Amino acid sequence: MNIFKLSIKNIISKPLSSLLSLALLVFGIGIISLLLQLNSLIKTQMDNNLKGIDMVVGAKGSPLQLILSAVYHIDSPTGNISVEDAKKIKNNRMVGSSIDLLYGDNYKGYRIVGTDDEFLDLYDAKIKDGRKWEDPFEVVVGSKIYSNLGLKLDDELMSSHGLRETGEAHEDQLFKIVGLLEPSNSVIDQLIVTSPESIWDLHGEHDHSGEEHDDEHDHEHDDEHDHEHDDEHDHEHDDEEITAMLIKFQNPMNIIQFPRQINEETNLQAAVPSYEISRLFKLFGFGIETLTYLAYLIIIVSAFSLFINLFNSMRDRKYEMALIRTLGSSRRQLSFMIIFESLILTTVGFLLGLLVSRLGVMFVSSLMEESLNYNLNSFGILNEELWLLILSIFIGLISSIIPALQVYNLNISEVLGDE
Repeated sequence: MNIFKLSIKNIISKPLSSLLSLALLVFGIGIISLLLQLNSLIKTQMDNNLKGIDMVVGAKGSPLQLILSAVYHIDSPTGNISVEDAKKIKNNRMVGSSIDLLYGDNYKGYRIVGTDDEFLDLYDAKIKDGRKWEDPFEVVVGSKIYSNLGLKLDDELMSSHGLRETGEAHEDQLFKIVGLLEPSNSVIDQLIVTSPESIWDLHGEHDHSGEEHDDEHDHEHDDEHDHEHDDEHDHEHDDEEITAMLIKFQNPMNIIQFPRQINEETNLQAAVPSYEISRLFKLFGFGIETLTYLAYLIIIVSAFSLFINLFNSMRDRKYEMALIRTLGSSRRQLSFMIIFESLILTTVGFLLGLLVSRLGVMFVSSLMEESLNYNLNSFGILNEELWLLILSIFIGLISSIIPALQVYNLNISEVLGDE
C-alpha cells in the first residue's frame, strides 16, 4: 500500500480544511520572504551605489535628502553651492578625491548629470558603443535608458527643466548622444551624463559672446592668448554653481572630524552616506519588524489550524484506518501517513509562499521603476529563506505528533466493535 499517495488523497478529501491551513501558511511565509527579499535587494542596491563615497557636500538642508539626491538620484537636491566654495573643500588636505555634480534637468524622467570623467570611473562604467563626451551638449547614456527608450548613437535629446517630464522644455538646445554605457548594476545605468559646461551653458549662465570673433582676428591672436587661457582655465568657472560634491578621504578617520567642521564653520552641508542610510533603515526598521512579527503570528495560527485539521481528520477516519490496519498496514505506516499529510501541506505552503513573495517583489519593483527608475527584481533564494523551509518542516512535524501518536495507539477491535 502506497502511504504517500494515500496521504495526498486524504488531503484532497478535506479541501476546505486543507486550503485554510495552506492559505495561512502561504500568507505568513510570503510576507516574511517578501520582507527578507526587499531588505536584501535594497541594501544591495544601496551598497552598489555608494562605491566608497565617504562624504557628500551640498547646500544646507536635510542631510538624508542630500544623500538620496546626490548618490542615489531619487530625491530633489537641497540647492546649489558655488564652485569657489567647492574648490576650498577640494583643496583641503583631508580630501583624497572629489567629483562635482550638476543636476536639475531630465529627459523623459531620466536625470541629466553634468560631471567629469571621474564619475564614470567611480562606477566602473565602460563605453559599449561610441565614445565619451568631448564638447558641450554631448552625452553618454546609461544602459537602462537606451534599452527602455530605444535610443541610439547620434540621436538628439530635448531636455526639460526640473526632475520630471512635465518641466519646461529647453527647445533651443539639444543634446547629442555620442556614447552608450555598458550595464553596471549601479545608479549610472539610469543617468544621462555630460560635461559641467553643458549644464551651465544650457541655463544661460555662461556667456560666450567674447568668443565670437571674426576668423582673421582669431588667427592673429590664437598663439598670443593660448598661454594666458591655460593660466586662467582653473578660474573661468569660479562664479558658477554646482549641485553637490562626492568626496573620498585620504584617511578614513577624517570622517569623524571633517564633516562636522564643514557643517559648523561654513554655509555648506556635509553628510556621511553610511550614517544617513543606516539611520534611514532604522526609521523603517520598526515597521518591518512589526510586519515580521505579524507574519510569524500568522504562521503559528497556521500551525494550530493544521493540527486541528489533522486531529479532526484522524477522528473522523478512525473506522477507515482500522480497516486499513486489518488489510495489513502497520501502526508505523499509518502514523507516517499522518506525518506525510502534514509535511506535504507545509512544503507546498512554503513553495507557494516563495511564489507569492516573488510576485510581491515584482510588483514593488514595477512601482519603484515607474517612480524612481530603480529595478529590484530577483529570483534568488536567500539563506534566511532556507531557515523558513526548516521552520515549515518543523511546523509540519509538531502539528502531526499528537494525531500520529493517536493513530499509532489506535485500538482496532474497539473501533470496529463500536461500528
